[in-house]
Amino acid sequence: MDAVVVKTHPLDPLSLTEIGAAVAILKQDKALAATIRFPIIRLEEPTKTDMLAFRNGKPLPRLAFLLALDISNGETFEAVVDLTNAAVAAFTRLPLDRMPYGQPPVMLCEFETVEATVKSDPRWIAAVKKRGITDEDIPLVQIDPFSSGYFGLEFEKGQRIVRAVSYWREDERDNGYAHPIEGVVAVVDLVKNQVVDLVDDEKIIPVPKKKRNYGQEAFPETRKDVKPLNIVQPDGPSFAVDGWKVEWQNWSFRVGFTPREGLILHELGIKDGGKHRPIVFRASVTEMVVPYADPTANHFWKSAFDAGEYGLGRLANCLELGCDCLGHIHYFDVPSADDFGQPTVMKNAICMHEEDYGILWKHYEFRNGIFEVRRSRRLVISFFATVGNYDYGFYWYLYQDGTIQLEAKLTGIIQTAAVPPGETYQWGGMVDDNLGGPTHQHFFNARLHMDVDGGGNTVSEHEFVPRPWGDDNPYGNVFDTKTKVLKRELDSPAIASGETGRYWKVQNPNVTNSVGKAPGYKMVVMPSPLMLAQEGSTVAQRGGFAKKHIWVTAFDPAEKYASGDYPNVHAGGDGLPKYVQQNRDIENADLVLWHSFGHTHVCKPEDFPIMPVEYAGFTLKPNGFFAGNIGMDLPPGKNAHSKDNREADCCGATDKTTRGGCH
Repeated sequence: MDAVVVKTHPLDPLSLTEIGAAVAILKQDKALAATIRFPIIRLEEPTKTDMLAFRNGKPLPRLAFLLALDISNGETFEAVVDLTNAAVAAFTRLPLDRMPYGQPPVMLCEFETVEATVKSDPRWIAAVKKRGITDEDIPLVQIDPFSSGYFGLEFEKGQRIVRAVSYWREDERDNGYAHPIEGVVAVVDLVKNQVVDLVDDEKIIPVPKKKRNYGQEAFPETRKDVKPLNIVQPDGPSFAVDGWKVEWQNWSFRVGFTPREGLILHELGIKDGGKHRPIVFRASVTEMVVPYADPTANHFWKSAFDAGEYGLGRLANCLELGCDCLGHIHYFDVPSADDFGQPTVMKNAICMHEEDYGILWKHYEFRNGIFEVRRSRRLVISFFATVGNYDYGFYWYLYQDGTIQLEAKLTGIIQTAAVPPGETYQWGGMVDDNLGGPTHQHFFNARLHMDVDGGGNTVSEHEFVPRPWGDDNPYGNVFDTKTKVLKRELDSPAIASGETGRYWKVQNPNVTNSVGKAPGYKMVVMPSPLMLAQEGSTVAQRGGFAKKHIWVTAFDPAEKYASGDYPNVHAGGDGLPKYVQQNRDIENADLVLWHSFGHTHVCKPEDFPIMPVEYAGFTLKPNGFFAGNIGMDLPPGKNAHSKDNREADCCGATDKTTRGGCH
């Protein structure tokens, strides 16, 4: 085939043309069978070193990474296609049938076959009939394929399987999660299209039949006192978009997207005194895991790795104007590929807009009447992924003072368990009659390939400690900051502590700031749990990244994901705990900062039928990076659309002429 010539930036996602060409080149060169599917097609991204060469005038080839799975036998291949030269640069068969195993993510085309496979199995039919399900009920029974976990069973080893649970529905619009069929779990081999194991618990628990629907028709009476709240920007937004590049309030970055991670921010930096200063070369959420704390048949194995086992990007929503995003919106349509490798567009997959965020800075000086206040504005870049019953929003915020924030929003429907009449659910909280919600945890991991002021970076750990009484602390009020420089990878795994205010700084020791120190950014960790599963458990071995809040590794292009490349049906031991065992030098190095954060969820009635949003995340704040508050030059001014229902002076100032502006 001819080379694909597309005028694009090296970090831009693959275009539809490039996706189609990559698949065609690979199929032709390797004579791929018609049974080949493509769980992942993405840009094989250039490294920081590659990009430096590009900026110095060296052209870079456009490379596409393709994961090819033969659904007839489970054989899997990793390929890299050189689009610039129309050639296959690499083609490797993966030994996924050997310890520690691991499988490509589950594809939508596979999900679609599971229901028929389960419902045709006579053992499953007999099991659900024991629980009152009739032949007339079966067509409407909801089958939920669920990534299977791993427990060393023969049908798991090197096999491509899912476990499937079932829910009764009287109507197709019913909320099936209100009606779990407890004690029945089918294990489906996705290659053989067979049920290879069927759990039929001896304890028969009746199916809860109370409806808890959430469609609009379930709430015909809605509130009448909600007045319109409009976000208006009559002169348009303050950001500028050129393809995948964005500039806003001195910030600049490039938007990226992969099937596994979803939204990526590339080359995030800020202009300071007319000079562009890099901060983060690449930022994304590479993994999340949701382990459950119920040891019974329907739940003990549940520990979905939503990025590695399904793909957050592949499950991105089409965001709706006025609902998901308010104000003056810019949407990014994302070129993608279906399971067959056919190019397709994910419409409105990424939303970007500005929003007010209260006060940025303020002071009223009563001595001279100076009154100054500036409002804070932030840029929001977001996407939402629906992974089965749960919906996750990922929101990156950029602020006018140089702050960077990631916020994960958790909503959707909880997993449920049927509870016998008269009993209380012991593995979580009751959410309705005969209906429990298993206690579980949500863990995310953000990968931050740091680039503070370019060059080598160093991470240091800090915490506050009280100084002992003595001549240098005669009143007992002095406390100190304890600092530790992380020199090697095994120095880095750490747990946050609110008690000591433990935090981490990423600094560039090769540059001096305005006060003679190394410029840096501070990782502000929000209150966050750690994985509570026992060390010897398979979920702890597979999701070891969630046992620590902070990890630092030397950059390696092969180490992309906190859980390793293929967590699906993986025996464990991959990802961050494995990476750091190399104990590489991370002082004044090209390094990656990884942060695990999350939420422990004890279910309650208010979480059903749809769970209100829970929040988790972190903040990166400038710490010695700037010479002062960079938000001081924001223009004053009042919002002309703000109204008051009374005439009143503010702040007690008597001379209005001496006031400054408010923004």
